[in-house]
Order: sequence, then structure tokens, then C-alpha cells
Amino acid sequence: MSNTVARMDRPPTQYVRVSEADVAFQVFGDGPLDLLYFHGLGSHFEHFWDLPMYAQFLRRLADFSRVIVFDRRGTGGSDGVPLAAISTWEEWAEDVGAVLDAVGSDRAAIVAAGDAGPIAILFAAMHPVRVSALVLFNTSARYLMAEDYPFGMRPEDVDAFIERVRTTWGTPEWVRTSNPDMGSDAEFSRCLARMFRSAATPGAAAAQFDYILRSLDVRGALPLLQVPTLVLCVQGAVRPPKEQGRFLAEHIAGSKLVELGGRDFAMVAHSQAILDEISEFLTGERPQVEIERMLTTILFTDIVGSTERALSLGDQQWRSLLDEHDRSIRSELRRFRGKEIKTTGDGFVASFDGPARAIRCAQALGVATRRLGIDLHMGLHTGECEVREGDLGGLAMHIAARLCALAVAGEVLVSGTVKDLVVGSGIEFRERGDYRLKGFPGTWKLFVAVG
Repeated sequence: MSNTVARMDRPPTQYVRVSEADVAFQVFGDGPLDLLYFHGLGSHFEHFWDLPMYAQFLRRLADFSRVIVFDRRGTGGSDGVPLAAISTWEEWAEDVGAVLDAVGSDRAAIVAAGDAGPIAILFAAMHPVRVSALVLFNTSARYLMAEDYPFGMRPEDVDAFIERVRTTWGTPEWVRTSNPDMGSDAEFSRCLARMFRSAATPGAAAAQFDYILRSLDVRGALPLLQVPTLVLCVQGAVRPPKEQGRFLAEHIAGSKLVELGGRDFAMVAHSQAILDEISEFLTGERPQVEIERMLTTILFTDIVGSTERALSLGDQQWRSLLDEHDRSIRSELRRFRGKEIKTTGDGFVASFDGPARAIRCAQALGVATRRLGIDLHMGLHTGECEVREGDLGGLAMHIAARLCALAVAGEVLVSGTVKDLVVGSGIEFRERGDYRLKGFPGTWKLFVAVG
């Protein structure tokens, strides 16, 4: 990674004037090629930096390129569009050229997601000398069904979708609908919902989507594309269906199609696979991921009976209780020098540099959350983990997760490894018994930290 990007929290936002409107953009990295990256409606690139997954994704792009991100007119940091006179697709393509001019880029690779894809297609067809390559993610040439396009949306499907935009835009429910796998991650849903609210109001989003879904048809531009093109689509995504991605690849000469697993619409939900594909497509090499190994103590937590509590409290009260739970967990992690690795919807994964500190933190978590009327399952194991860009992997993670699942309400369940490592610490244990852990051979003697 370039030293400039590694030291940088977030790059400054700049603006370029396009047809009496300001279009916002950022530039970072000093790689050998220019890469223009943008999303469609709902994007607000300044919020990308608030979600570690997005920030890491952008910085990884900067390992091999000078990255230019921007929001088209009508979304995010750029000026809005009059709802009675929404920009045409050709006018949105002007935003691309204006941003490239503003940063002094004569030729760039373009990575476009969602309804940014058609904008990139039009720009590449109209200005082939300015585009070195095209990467299209979860996008379409047309959304509406037609006689020669049977996998499009019916008019009544569009009506239902627009109504859903009006009623759920900017809420975790909207995020979960589009991202059923990642949507269970509370922090992910909260950050994306906030970004959508900042990008556009429900009314503005509904009006633009109504135009986008009913007006889009760039099928005629596909045979005109003369640039290397990579088409990425998610096999299980509801919108757009994979058939629309296959259509793009079939009608763009020489394009490469890659179908990704999962169901999530968000690009960042597939970041590692996408980075591999983009890097190889643009540079000829897949990125090398440095793997470190370290001995650490892993803590998994999970709220007891979370589904039943959510149903009994309702969405608003449950969300408020979850927020209090998250604040309590993070406060105790700071106190005991634990490192938050990730959240799991209604639980946390954290690491500690010492098992005794991890046990005492877990016991404090039990006390703190019990004040909220919440009991936790908690599991601890010490072992060697792989360190990958701030995340941890390896068998130790899976063992700690298995122990968390076996723990009863309020219990800090630990492996024999943890117990042996804290001899002399004054922490007492009660033997729980011998258990088989799914996926691991033999039996494991488990203990409960008491006191």
C-alpha cells in the first residue's frame, strides 16, 4: 500500500461544476493507473470511510491505482436534481468526463456499480479513448421486461419497488432487503442506512428510481464498446437477477463474466473476491495478501434469546436496547484493552493480549449487560490466529464460537487451554465436563470461570 494512503484517514472532498451543479469527488493513491470508482443512487462516498470494510476496500484499490471516487448529480455529496427534471443518462455521463477533466486524467479504468453501470457504459461508448477498461458490478442494460428481455421487471414490480423505497429508504430494513447476508450485521446495517439517508430523501430516491427503472435501456450501446470489460454479478441477488449480468456479458464483445456467490447487492459485501478479480483484470496479477500469525485470546458473545426479545419488544425498542448493549460492550472492551474484531448482529468478537484480562472483561460484560436486562452467552479460547487486514481467522476463532454456543445464560465458558494459561491469577473455575465440538476431533474439557 502506498505510504500516502496508509497514513491518510480520508482524502479531502473537492467539487467540479457541471451544468450549474456541483459534482463532488475525492482523489487518493499514487498507483500507475487511474481508476474511477462510483456507485449509483444511495452513494455518499464520504460515508464509505465510516465503515471499515469500505475504507479497506478503497485503500486496497489504491495499492495499484490512483483512485478517483465521485457521486453523480442527484446523490451523496453532489447537488441534487429537480424531481420534475431528473438528469438524463447522457447528462449523468457528463459528470464522468467532468470529474476526469478536473483531476487531469486523460484515460482511466472505470469501476461502476448498480445504476452507475449504464452511465459508465454510455461514457465508454461515446469516449472510448478515455477509458482503458470497464468493470461493471451488479448492473444492467435495462430493468423493465420486454419481449426480447424476459428477465426484466414487470410494471407492477416497479410500482411495488418504488413504494418500498418510499416507506423503508434509509432504514436497516432497506439494507437487509438488499443484503440478506450482511444485513444481520447491526453495524453494517446502521452505517449503510445512515449513508442512504445522507445521499437522498425517500421522496427524492423514489422519484429517481422511478425514472431509472422505467427509462433505462442502453442495450444499443453494448455493441459499440471497444474497451476490455469485466462483468461481475452476484448469483443469489434479487436485484438485479444474474440473467441481466449474463446479458451484458453476452452482448459486449470479448467481455469476461464472473458470477460471485452469496445474495448481497452491496459491492463491499464481496470485497475480497472483487478486489482479486479487478486487480487481475487491470494489472494481470491478483493482490498478495500478507498473512501474519499471532497467539491471542478470542472472546465471542451472543445475546440470550435475542429473537424472542426482538419479537416481544418490537423493532424500535429492540433497536434501542441493542444500542445500549453495544455501548456497554465497547466501554468494557476499552477498559480491559480488548480489541473489537467485528459484530455479529447481536454479539461481538474481540481479541485480547492476555487470557486473564479476557476472562475479567467477559465477567464485567456479564454484569454490565445484566443491568440492561440482557444475559449473554460467552466463549473464550486462546490459540494461534491468522491476521488479515484487521480481521482474524483460523481454528481458534471457530473454537471460541463453538464455546459461545455451548455457554448458558451469563456463563463465561473457557477451554482447557485458557484455564491452564491463567494458573496463579486467582481466577477460579468450575469444571463443566467433556464435550464434542462440531468439526473438531475428540472431546474437549470445558470450564466455567467463576467469581
